[in-house]
Amino acid sequence: MAIFKGSGVAIVTPFNADESVNFDEFGRIIEDQIAGNIDAIIVCGTTGESSTMDDDEHLEVIKYCIDKVAGRVPVIAGTGSNCTRESVNLSKKAEALGADGLLCVTPYYNKATQDGLYEYYKAISDAVNIPIIMYNVPSRTGTNILPETAVRIAKEVENVVAIKEASGNISQVAKLASIADGCIDIYSGNDDQVLPLLSLGGIGVISVWANVAPQKTHDMCQAFFDGDIAKATKIQLEAMELIGALFCEVNPIPVKEAMNMKGFNAGIVRAPLTNMSEANKPRLEKALKEYGVID
Repeated sequence: MAIFKGSGVAIVTPFNADESVNFDEFGRIIEDQIAGNIDAIIVCGTTGESSTMDDDEHLEVIKYCIDKVAGRVPVIAGTGSNCTRESVNLSKKAEALGADGLLCVTPYYNKATQDGLYEYYKAISDAVNIPIIMYNVPSRTGTNILPETAVRIAKEVENVVAIKEASGNISQVAKLASIADGCIDIYSGNDDQVLPLLSLGGIGVISVWANVAPQKTHDMCQAFFDGDIAKATKIQLEAMELIGALFCEVNPIPVKEAMNMKGFNAGIVRAPLTNMSEANKPRLEKALKEYGVID
């Protein structure tokens, strides 16, 4: 059974000016997502800036999210690392905190072989009893999970049930879907390719766009599942300018600025990222206005 079906938000982590987590504002953002009918919350992913958190803070943010959501939607904790032992440790602790599933990015920088990726996910799976979503984002990690490897892992590693496919290579996704024969759930990791991926048998998206428009991303997926392809296509295409603006600088720089423009206090991004350039702010503001997110 899928961990979730539809739109899951890769939720931002709001920071105060001193870079501490703004938990009060995090609670507001979580409630806004649930009010927007989001189908799942993915906490401490790339968009949540988990790579800048120490272990205690990482787990504190996961715990807060789980407690705040209180079972209303699934909470999936990002626990991937470039160190297998570290990912195992975080995964075990996230499970103990009550996470419904785990999102584990491929080891970054190390550039593991395909066999190394298999062993990485097997080690995490052997340590927990909750479902795991592999996260393939080679543009950020330098490592690509080949379709054959993803299928091997899904078939042989008990708790690995899904993949977030953010390679941007729709041909790779098509090959994965064709050889998987339903053995793995596929989520889009690219907001501009949700509908193409759903058409190949995917079951949803783990979305940056959903931070600013949770109802729209939910509705797009639901329309597709209901067979209203025209409506789903309309939602996808109408959002393309906004999606482009949300990725005109490295994620999560634009989406945190967008959340600030929307009226949330998402705050700053942590170094080594920098806040959005003045040159790109007008483009983002214009896209948000045209999409109806802000006045």
